Amino acid sequence: MSLNNIENMPIPFNEPAFLSTEIDGLRDVLEKRKNSAGNGYYGKACEKIISHLLNGQSEVLLTTSATHALEMMALLLDLGPNDEVIVPSFTFVSTANAFVLRGAKVIFADCDVSGNLCLQSVRSLLGAKTKAVCVVHYGGFSVDMERLKEMCDAHNVILLEDAAQAIGGSFKDKALGTWGDLACFSFHETKNISCGEGGALVINSKKFLDRAEIIREKGTNRRQFLMGIVDKYSWVDVGSSYILSELNAVCLHTQLKNIEKIQHKRIALWTLYFEAIPQMLTQNEFVIGLPEGNKVTGHLFALVLENTEKRGRFIEYMRSQKISTPFHYLALHRSSYAAQHLSNYQRCSNYTNTDRLAQCLVRLPLFYNMTFEQQQDVINAVKSFNS
Repeated sequence: MSLNNIENMPIPFNEPAFLSTEIDGLRDVLEKRKNSAGNGYYGKACEKIISHLLNGQSEVLLTTSATHALEMMALLLDLGPNDEVIVPSFTFVSTANAFVLRGAKVIFADCDVSGNLCLQSVRSLLGAKTKAVCVVHYGGFSVDMERLKEMCDAHNVILLEDAAQAIGGSFKDKALGTWGDLACFSFHETKNISCGEGGALVINSKKFLDRAEIIREKGTNRRQFLMGIVDKYSWVDVGSSYILSELNAVCLHTQLKNIEKIQHKRIALWTLYFEAIPQMLTQNEFVIGLPEGNKVTGHLFALVLENTEKRGRFIEYMRSQKISTPFHYLALHRSSYAAQHLSNYQRCSNYTNTDRLAQCLVRLPLFYNMTFEQQQDVINAVKSFNS
């Protein structure tokens, strides 16, 4: 297919990065006749690369998804019905579900205008029952992590990071994923680095490591067996099948080895949007910009329109131009499940930013294999809508 034909096709919101070398890796795994989960060559190599990307000190365990990494976090905290976990309402349901599944009470906090956790909201919700705060790095950006960590330390509260969107991100040159006791990344096909479905649990507090390995191995000490520490393995704790298979790991390995190339392209696309789009918006509209202390990761580019009605018209117009521009999260505090089961969420009376983003935010196409010609088509369409 010619380049011109590709550029005339509809522009999707996302396509997973494709480097073609993934196929060579898959062939290698299949020929070795060992592609199940756990302790394979590519899985270990991925964990080593991710640890190096962070600080070289963090322990990394590949998981089948970021959702499962979050569930492992909740298991590691031994949560119960008297424990509260503060999470943002503006996030994917997995952030809350992981703790609800362990019987804990989820307390929703508001976000700031960039979609990140509102520190003032968190401060008002901290109490004697607060076991942990789970921060979400929206769009690959973070809130002021120094202040949040100080706040958690002062209240003897565990800090968790849902860094699903934040591979390669940092706050004041310290990698996102290394601020909390535990963190997670996602390698879902919508993320910068992907393998279809996958994730990683990052362990920064070494006291969690041994048990995390057991939980990931279905509650057994199989990893100790594979390392020759014990002569047989058995059931020693709760757990589940959380280990990524070698088939996924080899695809992830190819992308991790090319992370600088992938990030460079995505950051270039994000920067071009950031230079062009803001001037097209009205006084009451804005883009999700670059919070102080952060650097661009190129994960997503989002704009917040004047109201829900205009967002609907924008999405329909862009669709007529064969461009996909979806909105993002629905506010968890307004979900039917929260209304029925999570009565404590009303403790935070002000969700102004969460409601605004849930009702007015829209995302533009941004993916590694996107051409700059396609991006210019998107920019032109945004301009024609607002002109």
